[in-house]
Amino acid sequence: MTARRTIRSVRSVRPALAAVLVLLAATGCGIASTGPVPAGSPASGVQRPGTEARTAQIYFAGPYGLRAVARPTDRPLSPQQALDLLLEGPTPAERERGLITQVPPMAGRLTATAARDAVDIYVPGAVSSGDLDVTAVSQLACTAAHAHVPGEAPPPQVDIRFHENLTPSRTPWVVRCGANGTVTPVAAPQS
Repeated sequence: MTARRTIRSVRSVRPALAAVLVLLAATGCGIASTGPVPAGSPASGVQRPGTEARTAQIYFAGPYGLRAVARPTDRPLSPQQALDLLLEGPTPAERERGLITQVPPMAGRLTATAARDAVDIYVPGAVSSGDLDVTAVSQLACTAAHAHVPGEAPPPQVDIRFHENLTPSRTPWVVRCGANGTVTPVAAPQS
């Protein structure tokens, strides 16, 4: 008779166990109810109708190569204005992202003049002797190419002419900023 009692008690527990399992499955999906959770500032970036957003692309060196940073502006910047922003260096937020500048302090003023589909950069030093490394030249060239340059050439087709020691009398060397931020030399025109 003890075996019968055990069978009866197991049979009577089965429906109760099944009910508990169904109840757990229905309520225990693993997601707890929550209320509002603070998640930062509201979404931004949508412009008011009738306004135009403008940014300047400034190029800094990062852990994975040259990176463009969009800086908000109220008008298109000339190459000189964009290079002045570059020479100020990255903002604290940009530095936190690992961005730095390889453009060293210079003994004189670096100047840039825009022409049709070209920018002349006058560097106070001898670039070819190593005063500026390849990353610094890339930062200068890409920042200037993405500024407001007269003409209709897209930034990768803008000629950036470097003049060493601030002298326009020497033959400049010409580069272009590629789509990925790499600078390539442009062959001098045959005369």
